[in-house]
Amino acid sequence: MGEPDWFLTYWGGVRSGEVVACRKLRRLACRLLDDHDSPGRWHFDAARARRASAWIERFCRQPSGRLGSPLVLEPFERAIVQTLFGFVDDEGLRRFQEAFVLVARKNGKTTLCSAVELYLLVMDGEGSPQVYNVATKYDQARLGFDAAHKMVLQSPALRARVRKRAFDLYCERNMGTIRALASNSRSLDGLDVHGAVIDELSAMTNRDIYDLVKQGMGSRRQPLLLTVTTNGFTRESIFDDQYRYASEWLDGRIRDDRFLPVVYELDERGEWEDEGAWAKANPGLGTIKRADFLRGCVGKAKADPSFLSTVLCKDFNLFVNSATAFLSWEDIENPATFDMREMGFRYAIAGIDLSSTTDLTAVSLLMKRRLPDGSVDPRIYVSSMYWLPEAVLEEQARAGSVEGRDRVPYDRWVERGLIRTCPGNKIDKRAVVAYLREFQEETGTYVYRAGYDRWGFESHLLEELQAFLGKRNAIEVRQGAKTESVPLKALKADMRAGLLVHNQNPVDMWCMRNAAVKVDENGNLMLSKKDNRAQYRIDGFAALLDAYVLLHDDPGGYEAMI
Repeated sequence: MGEPDWFLTYWGGVRSGEVVACRKLRRLACRLLDDHDSPGRWHFDAARARRASAWIERFCRQPSGRLGSPLVLEPFERAIVQTLFGFVDDEGLRRFQEAFVLVARKNGKTTLCSAVELYLLVMDGEGSPQVYNVATKYDQARLGFDAAHKMVLQSPALRARVRKRAFDLYCERNMGTIRALASNSRSLDGLDVHGAVIDELSAMTNRDIYDLVKQGMGSRRQPLLLTVTTNGFTRESIFDDQYRYASEWLDGRIRDDRFLPVVYELDERGEWEDEGAWAKANPGLGTIKRADFLRGCVGKAKADPSFLSTVLCKDFNLFVNSATAFLSWEDIENPATFDMREMGFRYAIAGIDLSSTTDLTAVSLLMKRRLPDGSVDPRIYVSSMYWLPEAVLEEQARAGSVEGRDRVPYDRWVERGLIRTCPGNKIDKRAVVAYLREFQEETGTYVYRAGYDRWGFESHLLEELQAFLGKRNAIEVRQGAKTESVPLKALKADMRAGLLVHNQNPVDMWCMRNAAVKVDENGNLMLSKKDNRAQYRIDGFAALLDAYVLLHDDPGGYEAMI
């Protein structure tokens, strides 16, 4: 009796609800089953699908734990493998060239990836296949490589075909190799990639290596880039880009027949306390991942709030901010957007946070409006602008890195018009008042007040700001708990209620994520940087807070004007 058709069994169970699954996985199951039943350019070859999963279980061995025992795939693993290798065109060439698999930690990611890359090396019918374990750091890339090597050592059949050389695993029959590859981007041009595995994309702070590996697949007939990862704490990274792409694919907004998104996550934050929902993010729960271990992690998170962010992120694939941050991801994220040209804003309050060379200079403008019935819209709308010295981008270009000094894509933000640059290595602070004038002229929204941090505000700049606004309307916001504590608490409450609409500006959201607070013995709050590290820029949130202090201190005066 042959290998069962796990493709239909598993995806059918997901669609019917028999298999506990999140909404995204159910959408994928429906799409795959529709493609199976209605072939077009691609059809499902059950024999090819079963051959891949059966080969892995026959020849691969456990690389750790029960060392040397046969690798028995779980139903979800068989389904993923059969999906990847079963859909082909009329020439028998694979449909999927890239897969994004999001699954919680300790669900067998590295082991499955190592087995797949051995199949790509030995059984994929490709001449001289180059297969890579890819990571930012070499030690991390070696994890998957070493797991594949251990599988070879424990399998007589593989040991007869694959041998370890100084820097790779070599298959003499087809002159193929498996290598560990780290992100020294300048040494990566010219790759001829047949297969690549990225284990833990969320740990990748530099997207250069992903882009170069993806581009290196162009001359192969049926290449495969397999990314298997948990969620992470770093936002606006290559992980976030891929997660958004996967989400839009599953929502039907992107059509990409070559991309396979497999997402295991909780649907709602509150499900982390519901043991019946845990399998949504942990498909190997009870077999690969011990259920009592996860119960212990959840119990610790209930007793120790500082551990909760780690559990939510790594065990349930929920988006969170770090445990030391002032704002949670749920506080920050707001999908609402607005178009300045259509809102009819009359007045804005500005907040200004200056820098010289290291930090960003930021301006944040807060606006409210009246609704058609004459009532005040409770939401606060944010428009921001940032400045950065050109020297920062030049330094980034010399380093050959897409990710900037602070592990964020400054160059992409500049291209989007979210950040402006100043020549040289310093910020021209006069650009701030010039921008306020520009904003007022282009939007028709009158900037009637501005709050500013006195640090770095030279007298000539203050005089220029006062000349623009009037002396009474350029207001120093003293930094410290006495001024900031109550507005910080109110601002957090507004954000938690979804009342702060920032147009999903990634620079704003990055600064919000980096914000932390110091708490005195009386429970008063004062803004500071997360972990007190320079790379965690908070300038945009500081400017937002300066503006919010003025709004909070005189809400009736502002609302009377609008």
